[in-house]
Amino acid sequence: MKIQRDIKREYMERKKPSGIFQVKNTVNGKVLLGSSLNLEGPLNGAKFMLKIGRHVNEALQKEWNEYGADSFVFEILEVVKVSEDPNFNLKDELTLLEEIWIEKLQPFGERGYNTDSKIRQA
Repeated sequence: MKIQRDIKREYMERKKPSGIFQVKNTVNGKVLLGSSLNLEGPLNGAKFMLKIGRHVNEALQKEWNEYGADSFVFEILEVVKVSEDPNFNLKDELTLLEEIWIEKLQPFGERGYNTDSKIRQA
C-alpha cells in the first residue's frame, strides 16, 4: 500500500505536459489562447478564477458572467512532442507552437479575448 508521501513524490516527479490551450466561448466563438510549460496549472487556474469572478481578462470574465459556465469549453489544442535529441529545447518548441496557433486562430478583437501575442502563462 502506497503512503501519502510516496503518492505526493510520484505526482511531483511526473512529467507535466507543455503546450497550447484555449478557453472558447461556444456562443460567439471567441477564444482566449494560452500556452504553458505545465498545461494543467493555467487551465485549472482559469476555471477557478472565472468561477469566483476574478479572472484577469475582463472581457472574458464579463462574457462568462453573461453567458454562464456551460457556454465555455477548456481545451488542450496541442502538446509539445518531447524529443530525446540533445539539442531539443522545450521553451523554443513551445514558442514555435505559440506562433503557429496565434497565426491560425488570430484570437484578437472580434475573434478572441487576447490583447497581445504574449500568451505564455507559466
